[in-house]
Amino acid sequence: MTEDQARSRRRVLQQAAGTSLGLLAGTAGWPGLAHADGGWPNKPVTWLVPFPAGGGTDTFARPLCAQLTRQSGRQFIIDNKGGAGGTVGATLAAKAAPDGYTFFMGAVHHAIAPAMYPKLEYRLEEDFVPVGLISSVPQVIVVNPGKVPARDVPALLELLRKNPGKLNYGSAGNGTSHHLAGELFKLQTKTFITHIPYRGAGPALQDLIAGQVDLMFDGLASSATHIKSGRIKALAVGAAKRAPGFPDIPSAPEAGIPNYQVSTWYGLWAPKGTPKEAIAGMQAELKKAFATEELRASWNGLGTETPNLYGDAFGKFVHSEIVRWAEVVKSSGAKLD
Repeated sequence: MTEDQARSRRRVLQQAAGTSLGLLAGTAGWPGLAHADGGWPNKPVTWLVPFPAGGGTDTFARPLCAQLTRQSGRQFIIDNKGGAGGTVGATLAAKAAPDGYTFFMGAVHHAIAPAMYPKLEYRLEEDFVPVGLISSVPQVIVVNPGKVPARDVPALLELLRKNPGKLNYGSAGNGTSHHLAGELFKLQTKTFITHIPYRGAGPALQDLIAGQVDLMFDGLASSATHIKSGRIKALAVGAAKRAPGFPDIPSAPEAGIPNYQVSTWYGLWAPKGTPKEAIAGMQAELKKAFATEELRASWNGLGTETPNLYGDAFGKFVHSEIVRWAEVVKSSGAKLD
């Protein structure tokens, strides 16, 4: 080998070594390949979830973040910050640095909150940028079968009318969809049930299973496992038709309450000022995740289908929900308990 050939070989080896070190540095901290172009995301991404673990928001956030982690090569972290019907976490998210690495997974509860909480420390439509819809599932009327003998809605109504105020229902907190779903049910059926607010659907559901509360108007996703196990009994879904994956649960019209249409939806926002590149990157990752057969099957098992609503279209949907729930609050006379 000539001296020139030896020098050329050394340069090739040095370049190869540098490339290997660069790849190692790019993937350190989480297994998987980093984005080859060095674009978003190039470090872990946090999803602030404003409810305790175990509720409906968590039920969708965890499998979705696991899929995003697998496909992006960067860790997607869930940070649960519960309290005050999800408004504590929303306030923290609104004040987070808009650097493209903190997102907020809120829910229909945050479209209800403006009508329930007169002094919110954030404005959903002004302090956040709408990213996309995560899921939308019907509410389900569930009872503790050991405490409530009713096996369908007509039997429940008969029990409630004979015992006004003696039965209670748990919710994820004041101003949540669980709370308003209960108030709407009472309004439409002319019954009275005592409201017991919790710091999230998870704790409320655990007390329902334990018999500390009688019934719930829960999001189908968080109740799904317990319905299938028989620990709680589903009487009807708050929708015009039966839910995907739950063909045995009657729809609201079938149960005799035709106008009872209530769903719990979950969405993703970014703090105002978040770079457009990060928002576009997140939307692209969401679309990729929702296209996987694994996630489609998971969502179906939770009573919903994978969504396709992003950006301004999602923002318009949220605005319509804010208007709708303000009317429900006014009509029902719902108050903070």
